[in-house]
Amino acid sequence: MSGFLERWVFNPTAEKLLILAVGAVVIGVFVRLFKRVVASRVGETDTRYRARKLVSFVGYVAVIILILVVFQDRLGSVAVGLGVAGAGIAFALQEVIASVAGWLAISFGGFFKTGDRIQLGGIKGDVIDVGVLRTTVMEIGDWISGDQYSGRVVRIANSFVFKEPVFNYSGDFPFLWDEIKIPVKYGSDHKLAREILERVAADVSGEFVPRAQKAWRGVVRKYLVEDARVEPMILVAANDNWIEFTVRYVVDFKRRRTTKTTLFEKILDEFAATKGRVAVASTTLQIVDMPPLDVNVGQRAGRRKT
Repeated sequence: MSGFLERWVFNPTAEKLLILAVGAVVIGVFVRLFKRVVASRVGETDTRYRARKLVSFVGYVAVIILILVVFQDRLGSVAVGLGVAGAGIAFALQEVIASVAGWLAISFGGFFKTGDRIQLGGIKGDVIDVGVLRTTVMEIGDWISGDQYSGRVVRIANSFVFKEPVFNYSGDFPFLWDEIKIPVKYGSDHKLAREILERVAADVSGEFVPRAQKAWRGVVRKYLVEDARVEPMILVAANDNWIEFTVRYVVDFKRRRTTKTTLFEKILDEFAATKGRVAVASTTLQIVDMPPLDVNVGQRAGRRKT
């Protein structure tokens, strides 16, 4: 027993492992303390999140440096061993390696960042965390109509950035073009209807236009894309049933549904104030022709009695 203890105590490898364990514990304690200080002193949510992420990253780097310093005399043999096992490790952990590569692409490639609204891997939602292996998203939609939270937190492997398109709703241009369709009865004052729609659209979505213009100028400078109109537009089409007005406007990506609700409410109020000059249309059925019907109930009843 004493010989075993002597071999363990005076074993250089055991001594290095002990140093490594103590160092890792000390680093972990400092990381926890710094995170608490950040949480208590940084009020802004986005800054606090990034500061905590930075502290965690520094802790991981410190542990890696500690390992390299402690085992610096054995790095050569370790490198040979890793080289031999590299092919097997790469095959077994290919998904993990792809996720780590995806994390690097997300961090330095500008795919998205925390706070962005994205669609990735068939899931749409707001990014609330970007980890080394997975991106955490607060889901919107699914059984909830419109861009509203469903309450589910979804974790998506970072490797999906290489497999599927990444839709970013709020990257370089944090606005969306949206539209609503208003059916107006034939016989209504279509010029008045257009004036009402132009006035309501400018009133409701006008607050987004200056910021959208500034953001779009940045997009034009960065990408090969033509200049686009961000002011509201009214488009008209006539079909068999009614005159269809389309209101196209720009809106903040997080206020799409509430803006659409406000537009509909004001348009309906304005139409009602015209006292019938402008009326919303609905689907109607008109019977053009009816074949003649000859029903002789009396003769059939007389035959039955006889």
